[in-house]
Amino acid sequence: MSTHEHTDPLAQEFVEFSVKAGVLRFGEFKTKAGRLSPYFFNAGLFDDGAKLGRLAEFYARRLLASGLQFDMLFGPAYKGITLAAAVSVELARLGHNKPFAYNRKEAKDHGEGGTLVGAPVRGRVLIIDDVISAGTSVRESITMIEAAGGQPVGVALALDRQEKATENGADVPWSAVQDVTRRFNLSVVSIATLHDLLDYLATTSDAALAAHGDSVAGYRARYGI
Repeated sequence: MSTHEHTDPLAQEFVEFSVKAGVLRFGEFKTKAGRLSPYFFNAGLFDDGAKLGRLAEFYARRLLASGLQFDMLFGPAYKGITLAAAVSVELARLGHNKPFAYNRKEAKDHGEGGTLVGAPVRGRVLIIDDVISAGTSVRESITMIEAAGGQPVGVALALDRQEKATENGADVPWSAVQDVTRRFNLSVVSIATLHDLLDYLATTSDAALAAHGDSVAGYRARYGI
């Protein structure tokens, strides 16, 4: 089921940070696919300088450890815009200065026009997003990057939910992340996965958090890939 049988220290650190920042919450949440999920990850809540800076640090550390080669970052509007900017700042701080670009949702009819903003899109382009729920934003990004003359090489995510995707309202035996990997031949690099989240709940000394372990494991048994 898992890509790593042992615990991943960077992922554990990230899950703990996300819980403390209130970005990763437990309870009952309705997903886009209409499932009742026992946890919810909302990257929009990395909403101050300290939290965004730490998030960027996790992305940069994971990307550098992955060995994935890329020339620039692309952030899909809207969440990806702050992610691409923040991760680009952190990579530069670590000695890897990469340009970044993003799209605007509405075409501009004055100035330079067009929907792409930032550095010219060229070379090997890494898309940066928070999660992939349906893969729509990745598909749209690929279209824009290729139209501009760039080559999409991968997607960086904060969390891989590792759950079955839905197509035409029915569960399918692969996840949105697997679909993106297979369909577009892209590498997907995630800071953490559902497996890492379960590891964290199984080892935390916080009894209130540990109590959510069974419901998350149950969700994984039903919808996991």
